[in-house]
Amino acid sequence: MNIRRLSTLDPTFDANLKALLAFETAQDDSVDAVVANILKDVKARGDAAVLEYTNRFDKTNATNLADLEVSKQELQVALNGLPANQRKALQAAADRVKNYHEKQVMQSWSYTEADGTMLGQQIAALDRVGLYVPGGKAAYPSSVLMNAIPAKVAGVAELIMVVPTPNGEKNALVLAAAAIACVDRVFCIGGAQAVGALAYGTQTIPQVDKITGPGNAYVAAAKRRVFGVVGIDMVAGPSEILVICDGKTDPDWIAMDLFSQAEHDELAQAILLSPDAAFLDKVVASMQKLVETLPRKAIVNTSITNRGALILVRDLDEAVEISNYIAPEHLELSVENPQEMSKKIKHAGAIFMGRNTCEALGDYCAGPNHVLPTSRTARFSSPLGVYDFQKRSSLIMVSPEGAQVLGRVASTLAHGEGLQAHAKSAEYRLKK
Repeated sequence: MNIRRLSTLDPTFDANLKALLAFETAQDDSVDAVVANILKDVKARGDAAVLEYTNRFDKTNATNLADLEVSKQELQVALNGLPANQRKALQAAADRVKNYHEKQVMQSWSYTEADGTMLGQQIAALDRVGLYVPGGKAAYPSSVLMNAIPAKVAGVAELIMVVPTPNGEKNALVLAAAAIACVDRVFCIGGAQAVGALAYGTQTIPQVDKITGPGNAYVAAAKRRVFGVVGIDMVAGPSEILVICDGKTDPDWIAMDLFSQAEHDELAQAILLSPDAAFLDKVVASMQKLVETLPRKAIVNTSITNRGALILVRDLDEAVEISNYIAPEHLELSVENPQEMSKKIKHAGAIFMGRNTCEALGDYCAGPNHVLPTSRTARFSSPLGVYDFQKRSSLIMVSPEGAQVLGRVASTLAHGEGLQAHAKSAEYRLKK
């Protein structure tokens, strides 16, 4: 395994760091062209197009889209059929995710001014949400929980899940997670055609208001294209982890924490920052030893070699500065006083504090959402949450007295903008 070693003492460090972080987020033109045609076809032909693409790409032989819907009974059978330890773990994770997200529910509010004018904000849940769950190479029941539970806590009336089932093979854990999370309808479809079905609606699948959940390059391109017709959560890039360590944590722990993201795919990124050069050497030794124990070692090797790095910093303050520039998806603070350090962190999707807090716990069962901003977008965006499934309406009820004051202000500003109808609309309410 070859892993890049950088040092902030190197005069070329800034350029090297930018090169390390560089990732072409612009969609591949060939992928985008394929997706554009699929979406156009789904919009025009509905069920027939979705069925055709699903049979072609997933090697299924359904004769109508209704055949690809999973009944509530089948979801329950999947849940009942799980080994006891899996069912218990899934339920424990669901309970923790629900408990955490219940704290996020926004409330309506209002206040009344002295003249009787009332102003406020009214909160409402989205009517219908589409949840995309990846299938194929791997199955992600955790993604079902992280997307569905906040939507249900927010009060979304109907949740429609789509999940590809290559060769018609359904994953029992994914279906069981859908049962636990109270998903309303599940369809065994995936890819751009599934995104199109949710965005435009078909004869069988109703149009949703928002689509959330991760997917491959075709799914990401489709979500980009349908944004505006429906809302989307985010367009996620490869998974990332950044670890800041003072050199006092077991190097095996740190090595495996880095691997926990590297094993996602070859484009994932794992970076370690430490002011202790000898500790970085120990982590390298741990990585060389432990990678051989992993079933996905080929993926880990490629990820670490191409996009990983160990960075020697002058001190922990400099590590924080670099972390804020990188704005990582997952940030581990494996240091003596992580809570104090966390106050200096401005940009990160999720902050894992202390030597015992490995990022993997956040992926499954800690409680906070694992759908996080990637590719430095944590500079301006946040984890998925209940907020994403609620919306705000402003409330304005002006009293007769308030209209006398506000009407004159509005009239003056409207005339200044050359919008006379606006001005007269306000002036009509003024007492003669």
